[in-house]
Amino acid sequence: MNIKYNFRILGALLRKEINLIRRNPIIPKIIFIMPIAVMTLLPMVATMDVKNVNVAVVDNDHSQESRRVITDMNATSELTVTNICGNHREAMRIIEDGDADVIVSIPPHWARDMKRIDVQANGVNANKGMLGGQYVTVSILNSMRHIAEERGIELPANSATVSNRYNPTLNFKNFMIPALLIILLIIICGFLPTLNLVSEKETGTIEAMNVTPVGRFTFILSKLIPYWVAGLIVITIGMLLGWAVYGLKPLGRVTDIYIASGLFILSMSGIGVAAANKSTTMLQSIFVMFAIIIIFQLMGGLFTPISSMPEWAQIITYVLPPRYFNEIIRAIYLKGALISDLWMQYTCLGAISFLVCLYAAVSYRKRE
Repeated sequence: MNIKYNFRILGALLRKEINLIRRNPIIPKIIFIMPIAVMTLLPMVATMDVKNVNVAVVDNDHSQESRRVITDMNATSELTVTNICGNHREAMRIIEDGDADVIVSIPPHWARDMKRIDVQANGVNANKGMLGGQYVTVSILNSMRHIAEERGIELPANSATVSNRYNPTLNFKNFMIPALLIILLIIICGFLPTLNLVSEKETGTIEAMNVTPVGRFTFILSKLIPYWVAGLIVITIGMLLGWAVYGLKPLGRVTDIYIASGLFILSMSGIGVAAANKSTTMLQSIFVMFAIIIIFQLMGGLFTPISSMPEWAQIITYVLPPRYFNEIIRAIYLKGALISDLWMQYTCLGAISFLVCLYAAVSYRKRE
C-alpha cells in the first residue's frame, strides 16, 4: 500500500513538473532546439580541420618522377603547391613571409635511389604545421609506392609509412561530435535540474513541500526524471544529426551508448542536486555549475588529450565522469568497441554515479 501511495504521489509530481517544463518559455527550446543548433553548426564553425596547406617545393632532381610527386601533392584536396623554388633559402623566405606552410626538399638523383624526401613544417601554427606535414608525408609516400610498383621494386627500408587508424582522413568532426554530445548532456542533465531546484527555494514553494508527507527521495525523483528523459532525447537527436548531416554513425552498438549515457546522466544529475542543496540563490548555483562545466570541458579530455596534461592534472581526471564517458563514446563511435572492451570505464563511471547520487540524496534536507 505504501509503495502504491508513493508511486501515486510520484506520478502527480511528475505531471506537475512536465506541465511546468512545457509552459516554460525557455526549457523546451533548450531541450530540442539547442541540440539541433549545436550538432549542425558547431562542427562546421569550431573545427580544427586543416585545409588549404600551401607547399613550397625545392626540386633538386628535376626528373619525371619528382614532377609526378609535385603533381600528386597539388592534386590533393588539402594541399596546394604554391612555389617551385630554386634553393632552400628561397623556400625559407617564403615560409617567413607566411606564403607557405610546408617545405618539401627533393634531393638530387632522388629518382635513381628513392631516398627520403625532407619535409619541414611551419610550427608557428602548431596544429596546421603538424597536420600539414602529415598530409604532405602521406602524399609523398603514396607517390613513392606507386612509382615503386610500376618499376617492380620495393621501397627503401628508410621510407616510413603513415596510416591513421580509426580516423583515416583526420576529420576533426569525427573527434568533436562525441564531445558535443557530452557537453549537451552536462547542460541538460546537470545545469537545468540545479536551476530548477534552486528556483523552488527562491520562490518558497519548496518550503510548502517540506511540510507535506512527500518523501525527499520521491521529491528529488520528480525533479530529475523529466531531465533524465530529456537527456536520452538529446543523445538520440545528437546521434541522428551526426549521421544525417556528417555521415558519422557509431561502429559499435547503439545500446552500449545508451547504457553509458544513462550512467553519465545519473552522475550529472547527482552533481546538479548536490550543487542545488548547497546553494541558496540562483546566482550561487549558476557560478558553481559554470565552474564545474569549465573544469569538465578542460580536464575531461573532450578537446585536449589527457595524456598531454601535467601528471597532477591527470590524477584529478580519474574522479571526473566526462573522462570515462568520453573514452566510452569515442571508442564505440570510432573503434566499434564493446562493453567487454570498456568494462573498466563502465565500472568507474557507474561507481562515480552511485557515489554522487548517494551524496546528493543524503545532503538534501527536507526540513530545516
